[in-house]
Amino acid sequence: MSLTNRAERSLINHEEYEIVRLTHHPEIYDVTSDDLHATRKRLRDLQQKARTLAWEKRRISRGKAEPRGGSFPGTQERPSQRKQVFAAAVKRLSKEIERRARLEARAPQVELAEKALAMRRENFTAPTAPDTANEGMQVIASRRRRTSVHPGKVGRVSQRTKAAQARRDAKG
Repeated sequence: MSLTNRAERSLINHEEYEIVRLTHHPEIYDVTSDDLHATRKRLRDLQQKARTLAWEKRRISRGKAEPRGGSFPGTQERPSQRKQVFAAAVKRLSKEIERRARLEARAPQVELAEKALAMRRENFTAPTAPDTANEGMQVIASRRRRTSVHPGKVGRVSQRTKAAQARRDAKG
């Protein structure tokens, strides 16, 4: 679940908030790419520290370990929530770094596409109609087999069947 800026501010101290503030919407676009990478490293270190403190605090509460030192630092009241603040900031930075990398990779492709379109438009010629008419449609010979039956024999089978049926009827 994401936290509001006010909730983030209440969980971390002022120096840490200045780092996290750079990862939010309007400020993140003003930061250079090198600063984004450096800020992400600092946030990962802070996240690791909060993760370690949360882990240690859980062990102490379960009775698995003895408390070290007098107490936790004042800002380490809720280390697991602090860890979530830093994790969300790292995630925002990573998305912005990835977005910028995609934009940088896309720019040369856009230039190449524009150059190819210009070349195509330069060499384009519209098709023209021929000056004279063609001969029109051509006759294609049928590929069907031609049967050559003598005209006197056409219908002899059906006539034979009729004659046989008439003989059977006459016997009856």
